[in-house]
Amino acid sequence: MEKLSREFYNRDSLIIAKELLGKVLVHEVNGEKVHAKIVETEAYMGVEDKAAHSYGGRRTPRVEVMYGKPGVSYVYFIYGMYFCFNVVTREEGVPQAVLIRALEPLEGLDFMAQNRYKKQYDELNRKQITGLTSGPGKLCTALQIDKSLNGEDLCGNSLYIEEGDGTDFHIVSAKRVGIDRTEEARDYLWRFYIKDNRYVSVTK
Repeated sequence: MEKLSREFYNRDSLIIAKELLGKVLVHEVNGEKVHAKIVETEAYMGVEDKAAHSYGGRRTPRVEVMYGKPGVSYVYFIYGMYFCFNVVTREEGVPQAVLIRALEPLEGLDFMAQNRYKKQYDELNRKQITGLTSGPGKLCTALQIDKSLNGEDLCGNSLYIEEGDGTDFHIVSAKRVGIDRTEEARDYLWRFYIKDNRYVSVTK
C-alpha cells in the first residue's frame, strides 16, 4: 500500500485525526514488519488547546518536536509506565499533533502478543486479544514504540503509515480521555473512532 506523504500531515489536526482512521501503522523491527489499522485517534490543537502539551506556546525539550516539520512522531512517557505515540501535524512552528489511541492488529500478531503477554497469539484468550492494542500505552508496547522513536520521520522506512484498504466505516466523535483538569477543553469532541470496532479503548 502507498505510504502517506508529508503533504498529508501538513494540515489541521482535526482533519487528520479523522482521516487517519482506517489507515495502517507499520513498524519494521529487526526485519519484521508489524501492521495495525488505526481505529481511534485524538486531535490536539496546539497553543489554544488547554489539553495540549504546547498550550500557551509552551516550549520545552519534551515538546520541541511538535514545533518541527509535519509527519514526524512525538513519543512521550506518562505515569512512569507507558509511552504514547503521536503524529505531528501542521507546518513548522504550529505545534499540533494527533494521538493514536487504538489499533486493530493485522500482521505480526505473534510479535505483538510476545511484547504484551510473553505468549504466542494463538495462546491468548479473547480478553487478551482485544487488549493487545486497545489503548495508547498498550499499542506502544505491542509495536515496540518507545522514546527512541521520538522525532522519527514517518515518511521514512522504519515507522510509517500507509493507506488503508478503503473499507467504509462510520466515525464517532467523542470527548478525549484523561484530560479532566483542562477546563472547557475536556468537553471538546476531538476524539474519533471507528464505530463498533472492538479495539476502541473507550466508547463514548
